[in-house]
Amino acid sequence: MNSELIKFSRKPLKLLNNRVWRTYTGGKLIEQWQGKDTPQDNDKPEEWVASTVEARNKNYIKDEGLSFVEIDNNETIKLIDLINLNSKKFLGDSHVEKYGTNMAVLTKVLDASIRLSIQVHPNKKYAKDYFKSDFGKTEAWYILGGREVDGEPPYVLLGFKEEVTKEMWGEYFRKQDINAMVDSLHKFYVKEGDVFLIEGSIPHAIGSGCFLIEVQEPTDYTMRVERGTFDGGMLPDMLCHQGVGFDKMLQCFNYESVSRKETLERWYKASTLIREQVGGKEVSLIGDKDTKCFSMKKFTIRDSFEINDDSSFRVIIALKGTGKVIYTDGEVDIKQGDMFFLPYEVKEITYKNIGECDLEIICCYPPK
Repeated sequence: MNSELIKFSRKPLKLLNNRVWRTYTGGKLIEQWQGKDTPQDNDKPEEWVASTVEARNKNYIKDEGLSFVEIDNNETIKLIDLINLNSKKFLGDSHVEKYGTNMAVLTKVLDASIRLSIQVHPNKKYAKDYFKSDFGKTEAWYILGGREVDGEPPYVLLGFKEEVTKEMWGEYFRKQDINAMVDSLHKFYVKEGDVFLIEGSIPHAIGSGCFLIEVQEPTDYTMRVERGTFDGGMLPDMLCHQGVGFDKMLQCFNYESVSRKETLERWYKASTLIREQVGGKEVSLIGDKDTKCFSMKKFTIRDSFEINDDSSFRVIIALKGTGKVIYTDGEVDIKQGDMFFLPYEVKEITYKNIGECDLEIICCYPPK
C-alpha cells in the first residue's frame, strides 16, 4: 500500500479544510470565501494550509494543526505521513538534504473579528537559543480584504514608535497597561493587495477586521504580552511566554524604535512583475530580496498560463475564479477557496481559467 501511495508525488493534492483554535475569534470571512452555509465567527479563526506543524494551544490535542490531503476514492491521509513515505519525491532532494522531512514553511488563512493580542515571534537566533529550533517565526501577510468592526476599517499594528524604550515596554507589561502598549506601536489601515513582512523580534498585532494569507517559518512560537483575553479571561502563562519565562520573553523583542515612514519602508513590500503574456501574469509578492525564509507569488490567469518550476514543492490557494490545474498525467478542478499541495515532482503545470472572471492564485514556496 505504501509503495502505491508514492504515485501521488506526481499530481496536485487537494487539501482538506483545517481550522485551528486560537486565543481570538473570527473566521466568518473564511467561511464566506469558501462558500459555506451560514458563515459565522468562532474560536477557530485560522485555516492552516499544507501544515506539518502541531498547534501550541492551552489544551493539547494530538495532531491539531496537521493537514490532510485527498487521494483516490475519497480517501484521506495526513500530509506528513505521505511525505514520510518518500520525502525526496514529495519535497525534493536538495530540500531534504538541508531540512529533512520538515517542509520549512507554513501557510495560513486568517480572519480576525477582534484584534489579536500584541505579540512577538522569535528570530532564528532566539529560537535556537531558547527553543532548540532551527526555525524562528518570520512571517508575511498578503491582505485579502476585510470588514469594518465597530465602524473601524481593518488595520495592523507594527513596530515600536520612536519614543518607546525597553524600560517603558517592560513597565507597560508589568502593569498590563494595554492602552499604552497599543499606543506604542504604529497603526496602519490596510486594503486588498497590501503585503507586509514581519521579521522575528518585531512587535505586532493583526487588527480587527483583517482577512489575510500568512506565510511563515514552520513554528507556532508566539509570545503574547497581553495576559488577558477579550472575553475577560486569563491566558495561561505558557501561552504568553511559551515556557521561557516572562523575563526572557521580553528579551525576544527588538527594541529599535523607528519612524512611521521608515517602518513602512522596511516592512511594506511592493509587488514585482515577473512576466506577463496574453493568458495571464506572474507577480512576486515576497522574494529573495525580502527574506531567505520563504517566498510568495500571485498568478492572475485570464485564459491559460504555463509554468515550468523544478525548484521546489509549492502550496497554492485559489483566491478567486474557477479553472483547472493541468499537469503531465491529468488535470484537477480548482475554484475559489480551494487549496493544494504541489509535490516536487509536479514540475510542468498549466493554469486554465474556465470562469467569467480572472482565476487568481497565491503560490507559497519554502526557502531556496
